[in-house]
Amino acid sequence: MDLSQDVVLVTGAASGSGAAHARAFIGAGARVVLGDVLDEQGAALAGELGERALYLHLDVSQEPHWAEAIAATEQAFGTVTVLVNNAGVVHDAPLTDYELADWHRVLDINLTGVFLGMKHVAPGMKALRRGSIINVSSVMGQRGAAHSYSYVASKWGIRGLTRSAAIELGGHGIRVNTVLPGFIQTAMTAADDPADLEIPLRRSATPEELAPTMLFLASDASSFMTAAELDVNGGQLANIARYDALHGVDLTTPVPD
Repeated sequence: MDLSQDVVLVTGAASGSGAAHARAFIGAGARVVLGDVLDEQGAALAGELGERALYLHLDVSQEPHWAEAIAATEQAFGTVTVLVNNAGVVHDAPLTDYELADWHRVLDINLTGVFLGMKHVAPGMKALRRGSIINVSSVMGQRGAAHSYSYVASKWGIRGLTRSAAIELGGHGIRVNTVLPGFIQTAMTAADDPADLEIPLRRSATPEELAPTMLFLASDASSFMTAAELDVNGGQLANIARYDALHGVDLTTPVPD
């Protein structure tokens, strides 16, 4: 896919899926801005990717950071035409032990960060009358999971944000879609065993397997797609997965009175 006319901003791009997305966009000819708070890793990756890559410190939960990132991107490469809202964190704890600060931290990054990203790229995209915004939800944005309260809530919320923004921005030539990955091999999932999730393809995915979906949604190949949700989960939702077992929740034994 030829994205040589595009300027792409990827959040959470210093490692994991975000880094794989950045590499794929560079391979498609785009100019790519890597936003993250992992400065050393992000700068090293930008150096590896070459002159069409730029690393910027970007805490997606902080609105001033977004304004600064957009200004720096425009100065270096021009107007952002593709935004990949990829940054995310997770926190697990039993409901009664779940601290409010942890709840807010996850929502601020995972959900508010997506809202702020869309808000700040929209003016430039409107002026060009084109753009693609790709919001990364999760298989957990389609079901529940014990202990993962803020993560699940944020990933469900991304779906609603995406559809709402797609309605408003569609008339300006801006498409807004959601990708819902399943079990991807990243630091966030390192402690989990894909065998516990009953994935029909019998394995987890590499970040590189998710990247082509991002290229598709960024390109004209998806020109009539907006408010869409693309599952990349190995068929996980086709089954009743035992995700609860990962957190020690036994749904087979009655709780004693």
